[in-house]
Amino acid sequence: MHNIIARRNFAAAVAEEAGALALEYFAARDTLVIDQKGAQDWVSEADRNVETFIRQRIMNSFPDDGIYGEEHAEKAGSSGFDWVIDPIDGTTNFVNGIPAWTIVLAGVSDSQTQVGVIFEPNVGETYVAVRGEGATLNGHAMQVASSVELASGTVSIGYSNRVEASKVVPVIAALIERGALYHRNASGALSLAYVAAGRLLGYIEEHMNAWDCLAGQLMIAEAGGEIEDQDADGMIRDGGRVIAGTPAVFETLKMICDDVWNE
Repeated sequence: MHNIIARRNFAAAVAEEAGALALEYFAARDTLVIDQKGAQDWVSEADRNVETFIRQRIMNSFPDDGIYGEEHAEKAGSSGFDWVIDPIDGTTNFVNGIPAWTIVLAGVSDSQTQVGVIFEPNVGETYVAVRGEGATLNGHAMQVASSVELASGTVSIGYSNRVEASKVVPVIAALIERGALYHRNASGALSLAYVAAGRLLGYIEEHMNAWDCLAGQLMIAEAGGEIEDQDADGMIRDGGRVIAGTPAVFETLKMICDDVWNE
């Protein structure tokens, strides 16, 4: 049996340490080496070095755990517990000096996300979730927005160069037709955390990688929201679509996305 609480405490501490390191790079971003992986898809030496820092901490504390990260090759484990890392989610924001990016760690076993941590260094917010134990923001319980209809709230929409842009515009139009506001901040993990904290009503994206979404999806579910049932191991392997929201809007969001993405 994995010690989930020990791993939760470890993940929160490491995310905050990694966030402090990332802030040093953020303050000196004019000197960073930055590469372009694709359209609107950037990676900097900060991403690589922060991930290396997190990996080393994991290997020191839980040497038998597996590690999957955005910037480096996977490390197979033997414990049955895997870590999924996004060292800086929101790199486009990071390299452009926009203070909306996060450190993301998720812990997976038995094809389910067991632990999720999202740390936003610029405002000092630590979001934490443990399966069956609820979700917190800086130690205080989180709850999704209650009984707020689409016409009274905001839904965040993500997209990337992995999907057709033509599949995004109809989704935005459908939300506007229903009176909703839409939002995109270029950090899917942070947007998912905002849903869990009651700041946004939902989040939708046609394809996300596991390191961007597993932690936030767990937070939303543990904060009383709804997410699509997915196999975490499958998400690590292939990624997939993400639809998450409050109970009041989830089915509508799913209907909107099914209408467009299943065409």
